[in-house]
Amino acid sequence: MQIVLTPDLSLGFGHKIIWGALALIFYNCSMENLGLIAIIQKTGDEPLSFNNEEIGIKLLDFWRWSASDLVSNATRGRFAEFIVASALGIDTTIVRDEWSAYDLESKEGVKIEVKSAAYIQSWNQKRHSAIRFSIKATRNWNAAKGLYENEIKRQADIYVFCLLKHIEQHTLNPLDISQWDFYVCPSTLLNITPGNAKGISLKRLKKIAEPIAYNLINATIVNIKT
Repeated sequence: MQIVLTPDLSLGFGHKIIWGALALIFYNCSMENLGLIAIIQKTGDEPLSFNNEEIGIKLLDFWRWSASDLVSNATRGRFAEFIVASALGIDTTIVRDEWSAYDLESKEGVKIEVKSAAYIQSWNQKRHSAIRFSIKATRNWNAAKGLYENEIKRQADIYVFCLLKHIEQHTLNPLDISQWDFYVCPSTLLNITPGNAKGISLKRLKKIAEPIAYNLINATIVNIKT
């Protein structure tokens, strides 16, 4: 049954507000629950089209245009997640979940948050960047319910801090994973030191975790007690 609300425009301002509120309530109640979209990994060969005709551009062209700068903060962060996922043997044919409360989940069910930083940026710099990682507590986004949960906490069991440590601009290559250091730290330790802080400096991080190479990430996470 379809219900149509037809307000009387001759009513006073207060009554119009009530009619508006009622219309909004009926609109929200009548909205279809769209649910989650099942994302399928693409190949890059998918063509763009206009009016059902291909326009000579493929999805790979967009990827090249938007993600070639691996030094930029946003792209470097996603690339760091991919590096850690590969080190853990996580199935990367499953598309990255943009809205997950944490970045990765190991085969053993360990929830992992990945953070990245670098001394060298894409822009013109007068000096190397000071290294600092975000560790702020968050509210979990419940994708199934479409809302944020009330509890504020660090959602992951373990943090992996990825530092692109190379300091020579002319030889910087994020694809060379030997130019990275990785610091693995359980959230329980971050909850104690530095507690409720929103960020942690490299100097402070080194007091609670040691830098490791790419090939030691998996073993370190497996052996760590959360």
